[in-house]
Amino acid sequence: MGKVWLIGAGPGDPELMTLKAARTLREADVVLIDDLVSRGCLAHARSDVKVIEVGKRGGCKSTPQEFIERLMVQYARQGKNVARLKGGDPFVFGRGGEEQEALRAAGIEVEVIPGVTAGIGAPATLGIPITHRDMARGAIFITAHTKDDAEPDWAVLARTGLTLVIYMGITRLESIVGKLRDAGMPATTAACGIENGTLKTQRQVVSTLRSLAEELRAADLGSPALIVIGDVVRLANEKNGVCPHLSKAA
Repeated sequence: MGKVWLIGAGPGDPELMTLKAARTLREADVVLIDDLVSRGCLAHARSDVKVIEVGKRGGCKSTPQEFIERLMVQYARQGKNVARLKGGDPFVFGRGGEEQEALRAAGIEVEVIPGVTAGIGAPATLGIPITHRDMARGAIFITAHTKDDAEPDWAVLARTGLTLVIYMGITRLESIVGKLRDAGMPATTAACGIENGTLKTQRQVVSTLRSLAEELRAADLGSPALIVIGDVVRLANEKNGVCPHLSKAA
């Protein structure tokens, strides 16, 4: 019987994979790789490894989750060691929990190799700390795209005073901003959108809650993108595109 590793490949840049992820990848006979994982990560795999694309990207046709789980079980039962290579961290909006349950139910040994999630890695490239003793006592990771299309309680989130890090929210940004403002979040709250975080193709818009949706449209920022809302965004490096009207002291 083989083994399955759920490996976090990090937020995009292959150099942000952990040493353990790279070492473990070399032991795999089969790699099931997500669409958002940089193919540079495969440099750590063996030359004879079998690579299976199981892409998942918002708004596009995706490989069914149940099929991915069956593949992992099938190869493990054939005595193969399987690496499930996932963007970011397997347990942060990566369906790693579902896959772990399926593998355990099938009697397959599974190990999780954590990775740097985009919600930490992408803001860091701009010098944005998601927590700060003087600005944000914590951060909340939120997905705007759920299995049943239910939405978070934006009114409650608006009142927390914590940094909001929103995954898969760019297509719903206008609605999200409207609900946050209706709940009392000031229009001057600092906010940014980051596309292709940590990659050479990264682009970003740093703005305010009032203007972010409009400026993202003007810049034609698209998925995969991350939205960060909160005072910590005021610490973004000016060389990385802080808008002129966003004062760090505001």
